[in-house]
Amino acid sequence: MSENKRLEGVSVDAAANVYFDGKCVSHTVTLADGTRKSVGVVLPSRLSFGTGAPEIMECVAGACRVKLPGSADWQVISAGESFSVPGNASFDIEVEGAPFHYICHFG
Repeated sequence: MSENKRLEGVSVDAAANVYFDGKCVSHTVTLADGTRKSVGVVLPSRLSFGTGAPEIMECVAGACRVKLPGSADWQVISAGESFSVPGNASFDIEVEGAPFHYICHFG
């Protein structure tokens, strides 16, 4: 995970990934070693996402509630915390108030 809110030495895809009518917007970044991540924001909403590869979602600002695969309970995630989602799965996320800013670590 990143230790701060800045990713150094990356290239950024200029075109945004826009999901759910603009409620989630991210950009793909590629690190010098070829590792790909996405950096984005989820606006106040309740959404359901699917994964291809395993993901670690790191909260850098704001907060959200998530319901992870196999769980009936919602978990609160705040700045400095993260949650993991297996590949080929789905999870629900709810954001109220301030936007949820994240870094998604793939694999």
